[in-house]
Amino acid sequence: MTIYAVTNPATGLVEKQYPQHTDPQIQQALELAAASGPVLTDMAVDQRSALLHRVADLYSQRRNELAAIITREMGKPVFQAGIEIDIVVSIYRYYAEQGPNFLADEQLDVASGGTALVRKEAVGVLLGIMPWNFPYYQVARFAAPNLMIGNTILLKHAPQCPESALAMEQIFKDAGAPEGAYVNVFASNEQVADMIADRRVQGVSLTGSERAGAAVAEIAGRNLKKVVLELGGSDPFIVLDDADIGAAVRHALFGRFGNTGQACNAAKRFIVDDSVFDSFSAQFTELVGGLKVGDPTQAETFIGPMSSPAAREGLNAQVQDAIDKGATVLAGGKSVEGNGAYFEPTILSDVTAEMRAYSEELFGPVAVLYKVANEDEAVALANGSEYGLGASVHSADQQRAARIANRLESGMVSINEPSGTAAELPFGGVKRSGIGRELGKYGMEEFVNRKLVKYAK
Repeated sequence: MTIYAVTNPATGLVEKQYPQHTDPQIQQALELAAASGPVLTDMAVDQRSALLHRVADLYSQRRNELAAIITREMGKPVFQAGIEIDIVVSIYRYYAEQGPNFLADEQLDVASGGTALVRKEAVGVLLGIMPWNFPYYQVARFAAPNLMIGNTILLKHAPQCPESALAMEQIFKDAGAPEGAYVNVFASNEQVADMIADRRVQGVSLTGSERAGAAVAEIAGRNLKKVVLELGGSDPFIVLDDADIGAAVRHALFGRFGNTGQACNAAKRFIVDDSVFDSFSAQFTELVGGLKVGDPTQAETFIGPMSSPAAREGLNAQVQDAIDKGATVLAGGKSVEGNGAYFEPTILSDVTAEMRAYSEELFGPVAVLYKVANEDEAVALANGSEYGLGASVHSADQQRAARIANRLESGMVSINEPSGTAAELPFGGVKRSGIGRELGKYGMEEFVNRKLVKYAK
């Protein structure tokens, strides 16, 4: 049985538990979602737009309450939790305002005469499987575009996020969404497999680990269901010899250590030209050493606990493996003693291919520095990963940076800023980082029936 519980990672205390849904409850959720589809699609586009605006209003009004929930659930520093809510508001607003344009019919040229158009229609019930690291944001980028289309949502959240899951479901109820348009389920992995196979479910979107993505894709494939997968990342942060080192260091600090380093698109591998390596390393180490680690409910805290003791133990094993095999510790390097799942902000260098830290994703407050001799070596190292989510390039010459960006095997590249997110920008990767895109107009193109309507001449 899957345990849905709020276990505060700052204290280790279990604050509340929630029962897993029974099989009959899962069936009821499927029935509600399927029945809601025609109701939602019968709503005029401007009515669905108005619904998303009301959802955004409620997130904004409940900002402090919602932020406090995820600080308890997964340890996000409360200031950063508030920023997550702000991003969520912007996503619902974006699709409320731009969704009608994205759904407009597309006229086609017909060589044989007559007229034709492509009409974008809902496909039906979608299952979303969401992670703990951005409990509201990950859901918003899936739910907002699909509700705008008219698809209905079954949402299976991470077991450690039951309160935020219920808070989101309540927002949709309070906003006046049709019953069943958005349904939360506390499901086990076995129940999820059954839902994917259920004929009422038309597609699946998962944000999570490679292992989870592969398992979901396998079941979906057997049942001819489309998937969108946003998986891991080991994003390179390339610093060229002409970069503004002070700016690059500041970007590196926020790009790596925001959300306690627990972000798929966080900068993780810092690939620095040898002519500026010592300067970058010294400044970066100094700033990392000054990060405020502590109680995530305090506004001045930048580094909170990791999401769980198990997550901390896994990261510690990766770091210790690197140290045992000769890596140099420039800062941190170990778990923080006492209550709570805290890990020191850490910088490693001299990491080599036989170490786990070289090829595995480090999902926590650990940065790895690499020294390279030239652009070609930087690109080869950046691309020498099974992941391809995001990347960033830092140079005073934007044309040079753009040239390197074109050579990188990734779904997203930022120039002279760390990887980030915005409602209007497509998000997704290549290689083992996933399939499909979210956000922007692309977020409304994954789960839509592009119906051709052809008129005779």
